[in-house]
Amino acid sequence: MISHDLMAPIMFGGLILFLLLGYPAAFSLGAVGLFFAFIGIEMGMFQPTFLQALPDRVFGILSNDLLLSIPFFTFMGAILEKCGLAEDMLEGLGQLFGPVRGGLAYAVILVGAILGAITGTVAASVIAMGLISLPVMLRYGYNPRVATGVIAASGTITQLIPPSLVLIVLADQLGKSVGDMYAGAIGPSIIQVSLFCLFIFFLSIFRPQDVPALPPEARPKIDWKLLKKILWGIVPSIALIFLVLGTILMGLATPTEGGAMGSVGALILAAMNKRLQKTLVWEAMTSTMRINAMVIFILIGSTVFGLTFRGVDGDLWIEELLNLFVFFLAFFLDYFEIAFIIIPLLAPVAEKLGIDLIWFGVLLGANMQTSFMHPPFGFALFYLRGVAPKSLKSSDIYYGALPWVGLQLILVAIIIFIPETVTYFVDKPAAVFDASGPSVDPLAGVEQNEIKVDSSSDIERQLRENK
Repeated sequence: MISHDLMAPIMFGGLILFLLLGYPAAFSLGAVGLFFAFIGIEMGMFQPTFLQALPDRVFGILSNDLLLSIPFFTFMGAILEKCGLAEDMLEGLGQLFGPVRGGLAYAVILVGAILGAITGTVAASVIAMGLISLPVMLRYGYNPRVATGVIAASGTITQLIPPSLVLIVLADQLGKSVGDMYAGAIGPSIIQVSLFCLFIFFLSIFRPQDVPALPPEARPKIDWKLLKKILWGIVPSIALIFLVLGTILMGLATPTEGGAMGSVGALILAAMNKRLQKTLVWEAMTSTMRINAMVIFILIGSTVFGLTFRGVDGDLWIEELLNLFVFFLAFFLDYFEIAFIIIPLLAPVAEKLGIDLIWFGVLLGANMQTSFMHPPFGFALFYLRGVAPKSLKSSDIYYGALPWVGLQLILVAIIIFIPETVTYFVDKPAAVFDASGPSVDPLAGVEQNEIKVDSSSDIERQLRENK
């Protein structure tokens, strides 16, 4: 006989086990949720009426208007990833900063920030910079740990810089405006880039042999031709960023409309670079389809898991763990899985404690970006290992990631102790997007028109009374 107090930990441990065995996250979530629901029903710990809200919530997921912005931003990122924009920016900035100690590292950080704002995908940034910058950095004497660490870390900046997909998902799960979430992330994004640059600056002072400047024979002549090349790569990208974010933050467009404009802008940029081809558009559409199918299936699976988990008092089990819990979960779970499973459990606790949910969402976003850098499970490290030279040791990649994880945790501490880094920009006029579709929170009731179903709160109240 399993104790009621042990049901939630065992259930969560079962999910981690399935994920470590390599089963798809969406199906692992659904299978574990249903399995423990049936066990709970047999043992009298879980009421069958709790599953009554399941069809209602699945319908809410499929009819949510806010999620329409995800395919637009994904398509925009896929187009820009494949049109060679990263190569042009890295080459130009690398030549501009080459004479400075750590110049190549500065170039990688700045390009990572720009790519993060226009692509929103870690894989695109890490792979592009790993293929282009890593061989050059190693050739000119950079410490392998520094070179791999700065490339992997700069790729993960994309999780926090608007218009990040993570911020859209967090805003949806917390029931807040995407525009406010974007505005709140501006300050931490600037701080994160500054921390990375300061780290390279101190390395260039105290360990100059780790980040040498380019030798004189490798330095290009800085003239108008070089500056024109750099501006041609950066100015259109910055214009696209302001087109997307500016319209959302000023209230001129919803996230979905901003994403649509971004997709058109990405196609125009690809055409300007003479790289807009049928195969590029087809690959981008295929990538967008796969990512969105993954998001929807994870949402449905997390709905099943969340219903059962809350039914066995899993929310009470993690109530006091909050941010520390998210940090350790990032060793095992991707940010989508964390957002869809854990955030709906933590949000009511944070709201009950009087915590500002925009600040809380940005804090969790900063925390979750470490999931890509945790040795040995960080996806950014896997991406980099795939494109790094075989002569480069995996241990160098893992050890090189540790200082950057520390810098990311410093950002988390800054957000905690100086909340104005988030709230300052939120207090400015920002777009307020009120999705007309029902919420897709897997652990909260959804609004329905013309459908009469017991709400989740009613079912939970019945369950508590029966207990």
